[in-house]
Amino acid sequence: MHTTILELVTRFAQASNDAEFDPDTVTPGIWGFVATALVAVAVVFLGFDMVRRIRRTNYKAEINEKLQAELAARDAGEQPAATDASADPDAPASGPDTKP
Repeated sequence: MHTTILELVTRFAQASNDAEFDPDTVTPGIWGFVATALVAVAVVFLGFDMVRRIRRTNYKAEINEKLQAELAARDAGEQPAATDASADPDAPASGPDTKP
């Protein structure tokens, strides 16, 4: 049995020495280019999708923080702070330079 295995290995080694090739002429060909291009396109699309999902998650976290702050302010009996766009322009100004 060992002689059979040794004989097969010897024949394989001799066959591989006979069939040498020039490493400069071995190329992946058109199919290698197509496969590489498809992988590159898939990576770009996955990158765009990842950025979109991360951005969506960040926006949801910001909205949840704002809602939690508004709920905490409401529970404490305070009114949530008005933004500049929603502030009443006719309301009297309060500050150190205003007269009562």
